Amino acid sequence: MRIILHYIDLVSECSGKFISLLIIVLNLIIGYEVIARYVLNAPTIWVHEASGMLFGTYIVLGAAYILSIKGHVNMDLVYNRLSRRQQAFIDIITFGVFAAFCVALIFKGGERALYSIRIMEHSSSIWGPPLYPIKIMLPIGAFLLLLQGIAKFARDVTTLVKGEER
Repeated sequence: MRIILHYIDLVSECSGKFISLLIIVLNLIIGYEVIARYVLNAPTIWVHEASGMLFGTYIVLGAAYILSIKGHVNMDLVYNRLSRRQQAFIDIITFGVFAAFCVALIFKGGERALYSIRIMEHSSSIWGPPLYPIKIMLPIGAFLLLLQGIAKFARDVTTLVKGEER
């Protein structure tokens, strides 16, 4: 079991570190837009839309990594005052809602992504980039998040039963 959990953590870490490079790309294109618009007086038609797409990809693909490092928001005021076992119990109870949310994102996002691929969907903007590569990111990110959530659930069960550190 520890080996499986280790590999799930490794996938989350590698994908999170890889996707973090998008912030560099995002900063570069926004910097380019600022220079083009205010220095060269030649604004672009693509930066706003591209930055939204990149940021959305960054968020959905980075969620599993954030979960693996316990970076998501909790009710820290209450949660941190609980023992490790009590925290694990709360996390186990809420896992069902988390899993249902991820599964819904995988299936509904997957349906939308497949439809987008089928019709070769493009944006209706002047630039008109393809949307299907971006729409594919939602079910992939939700799957990675669910996988990391399952690993966390397994650790929470171990903590609750054995009292071991998570």
